[in-house]
Amino acid sequence: MIYNTLAHYYDALVKDDQATSAWYDWIHTVKIGSSILELACGSGEITRRLAQDGVHIDALDLSEEMIAEAKQKQDSQSIHYFTGNMLDLKECGQYEAILCLCDSINYILDPDDLIHLFREVDAHLSDSGYFLFDTHSLDRLEEFQEEFNETGEFEDGVQYQWSIMAEDDFIYQDFAFYKLDGTIQQEHHIQRVYEPTWLHEQLERFFTIVDIRTDFDQEGIQSGEKYFYIVQKKGKEQ
Repeated sequence: MIYNTLAHYYDALVKDDQATSAWYDWIHTVKIGSSILELACGSGEITRRLAQDGVHIDALDLSEEMIAEAKQKQDSQSIHYFTGNMLDLKECGQYEAILCLCDSINYILDPDDLIHLFREVDAHLSDSGYFLFDTHSLDRLEEFQEEFNETGEFEDGVQYQWSIMAEDDFIYQDFAFYKLDGTIQQEHHIQRVYEPTWLHEQLERFFTIVDIRTDFDQEGIQSGEKYFYIVQKKGKEQ
């Protein structure tokens, strides 16, 4: 299971208040309504920011440890955190918007599973509801052909090593945590990067594509780190 040890150190590695504000502003380029489902919510930074508007958010993550971290920071009664698999939403209701942020969608490695996710999202969106998500760009595959390595130490004295490399359509991330008792805990993460043309074809089976951006503010598919998608549930007549 990934995001076990990493969950505790996730914010120390990647928390970025400026990026959270950018996410918030991008999400609000459409009227997301007052009922939201967030898939793979992680430590809940974006969740908490959205909840400040008084909207109700059901936020799930596959990792119990990540949900525990998010609950420790919970400062709004309008958030309901729970452990769940975004490929199985049968216990969820209907929402005006569904979000899947911070390249979480790239953890879906099987194309058939990704199509299944789109079908699940469509089933749980209210009429004309929005699905917002991002994905690693194709440029990330080229970027990490040369392995990236980072080492450091957390405030509690635990040291870490983080490496990223890409091969074919996959990005591999390896974490090693060197605990004070001499033990080493490791996590191995795999993500898949999908070709935009194929992705658009699958999305259009279920949704109307409203907007595509690269790195928040560049229109369409361009050079950059992430592609950002806003799609809308098709009307009944479609």
